[in-house]
Amino acid sequence: MSKIALKSSREIELMRRAGGLVAETFRVLEPYVVPGTSLKDLDKMAEAFIRAQGAEPAYLGYGPRNRPFPATICASVNEVICHGIPDHYRLREGDIIGVDIGVKLGGVYGDACTTYQVGAVAPQVRKLVEATRDSLQAALETVHGGAHLGDIGAAIQSVVEPQGFSVVREYTGHGIGKHLHEEPTVYHWGTKGKGLKMLPGMVFTIEPMINLGRPETELMPDGWTVKTADRKPCAQFEHTLVVTDKGYDILTL
Repeated sequence: MSKIALKSSREIELMRRAGGLVAETFRVLEPYVVPGTSLKDLDKMAEAFIRAQGAEPAYLGYGPRNRPFPATICASVNEVICHGIPDHYRLREGDIIGVDIGVKLGGVYGDACTTYQVGAVAPQVRKLVEATRDSLQAALETVHGGAHLGDIGAAIQSVVEPQGFSVVREYTGHGIGKHLHEEPTVYHWGTKGKGLKMLPGMVFTIEPMINLGRPETELMPDGWTVKTADRKPCAQFEHTLVVTDKGYDILTL
């Protein structure tokens, strides 16, 4: 593992600005997450707003040269776990959609995800979304200087697995700062008291992806879109945070 850079107070404030812009972008999109809106329309709105604030979309062009991500947001509908490419699909009553937004502002990154319910969704799917949100909050509450990264995953599992849901293993949280992906890797499953010790000044994302069915995943031929192997729905919530002596400070608010 490469050395984990602890962020200075100045870097943290820059990241708070970037994270704040991510949160503002969600507020811009939310009124349009309704039946009939296309994923492409949401993507265009997000890009226009981010650029108007003097920032850059973090995901657009990210990845290998021969297959860069082609959009500003990840739009993951129903059985899509993550990295969904916005296309001309129009949202329908009963869908859920995970919208993942990243920006680069002032040389640093902000990154967050939320899952929206489109109109009235099936009770079991609503329960999945609520459990996923609750699992992120439970994970946040384990964070403080001296805690272990395994505490995060253990907390997530303790919320979702008793309800019959499963945790995606292959896709994780990550350090973030001057690069979109840095050390450490933050697993959403684990054992309390195990793993790397958290230090004040560490900045990383926690972003549990929770499946209604089994945890297995399938990568689509486009090289980005990841779906549940059993094609049952998945929900995701994510924040970027900084570890403090006594707890955490969310930077994507």
